[in-house]
Amino acid sequence: MSAEERNWNPDIKSIGDKIVGLTLLQAKELSDYLKIVHGIEPASGGAVVVAAPAAAAEEDAGPSTFDVILKGVPDTTKKISVIKVVREITGLGLKEAKDLVEKAPSPIKEKADKDSADKLKAQIEEAGGQVELK
Repeated sequence: MSAEERNWNPDIKSIGDKIVGLTLLQAKELSDYLKIVHGIEPASGGAVVVAAPAAAAEEDAGPSTFDVILKGVPDTTKKISVIKVVREITGLGLKEAKDLVEKAPSPIKEKADKDSADKLKAQIEEAGGQVELK
């Protein structure tokens, strides 16, 4: 049965759509809330992932998605440029982007396809940041 054929409970659909739309900082806050208030912790790696058998076959060919991780900004004179690029990529406000850059290593984009991850890496490195793709 495909997703289009299934009748989803409206409450579940609404919750799922809201979770998918979260920014990185909002997702982190949700994770903290669930841990502190309800005692629910994510699996190691920060997310619960259930892979379908077809996904396992794709992994044998190499990863298809990458996390773009800001490792740091070695030249502090480039920090403002990196913050601007992070704001552009993530849609975060100035303070949130600054906090993200200062707390490096920090995930900037999760589960980006290879082309997008390479472009984001190039943008951040051009601004003066160090980036790792995982």
